[in-house]
Amino acid sequence: MILLRKRSVGVKAFFFLGSENKTHFLFPTFTHTEAFSPVSTMVSGGEFLYISLEVLIAVGCCLGNMLVIWAVWRSGALNKPTFCLIVSLAVADFLVGAVAIPLAVTVDLHIKIPFHACLFISCFLIVPLQASVLTLLAIAVDRCLRVCIPFRYKATITKKRSWFLAAVCWILASFLGFLPMFGWYNHDTLTRYNSTSIECQFLDVIPITYLIHFIFEGCFLPPLAVMIALYCYIFFKIRSVRAGMSAETSTCKKKEHQLATSLVLVLALFIVCWLPLHTIQSITYYNQSIHVPSIALYFGILLSHANSMVNPVVYAFRIPKIKREYRKIWRRMICQQQQADTNSSRTAASNTTDSHDGRVHVKISPQGGATDMTDSTVK
Repeated sequence: MILLRKRSVGVKAFFFLGSENKTHFLFPTFTHTEAFSPVSTMVSGGEFLYISLEVLIAVGCCLGNMLVIWAVWRSGALNKPTFCLIVSLAVADFLVGAVAIPLAVTVDLHIKIPFHACLFISCFLIVPLQASVLTLLAIAVDRCLRVCIPFRYKATITKKRSWFLAAVCWILASFLGFLPMFGWYNHDTLTRYNSTSIECQFLDVIPITYLIHFIFEGCFLPPLAVMIALYCYIFFKIRSVRAGMSAETSTCKKKEHQLATSLVLVLALFIVCWLPLHTIQSITYYNQSIHVPSIALYFGILLSHANSMVNPVVYAFRIPKIKREYRKIWRRMICQQQQADTNSSRTAASNTTDSHDGRVHVKISPQGGATDMTDSTVK
């Protein structure tokens, strides 16, 4: 998600957790230096492998989430509030692959740009994470209302209100991500560089206190705790009201349970993919004597980025509406390929027939004479 560099003879890092006397980092990258021994073990082959995996993840994020948006649109599920929020989450995941990862790689290339341009890019890298957290929270609230007020749900949570909620999530995520632009940035960087242009490095412009205390402890952990509590309540509620229901109502509740389970899986994957990285970041910030192996950091980076790629897979196997649309898209692609092959075969056959045009055929008449059967195209 976030690509940062440390200015040195060779080390680059995505996240640097620093103090006056010692610098620790999260998200290391490549080039070698003696100052940061964990990264110095990374060879050019490892660099190539890492970049290749990042490219694959970025492509997977873009293609997978474009497919989700297309499938939801074609299935008509956009009329349902929950699917509006799922599309919003897919947009956040798409932006990780289409914008965040490429921008992060660009920032890591020793580019020299104006201070506030570097600050803007660095802030933008935080926005998709915040949008994902807030959208997941909105989905959890939506599911809770669906279970708690089933008869008033459709009147309360309309499509228009759902899109409004998604927009609020993005506006709030943008505000949280771009908060450093309003003054919460490293003011000493401009003084240190003694210039309006700097070699863009994430923690040269973004304070580590903002990342740890505000983003992680304030905007990441509390929403996760609320979401876990909401889903626990949802499953408890569904289980408690199932007994004594009619067959039709029981089927509806079963569908609600299936969708809730799928969304819990999405939340669980989000936690599994992001919590290790945030945990390492906090540990190295509060206890700078701890050594974190570079392989763990690289794995954490790839895991956090891969989260934006796995959601379309979950939807494909767990949510029937999207699953059916995936199948239709797949069949349509196969049919188009078969049609293209058929047309190609017909064209080849037609060309073969045309190559024989103009040949004179002789037919023996009943009277024993020969009749010229030259093709009319020759005449």
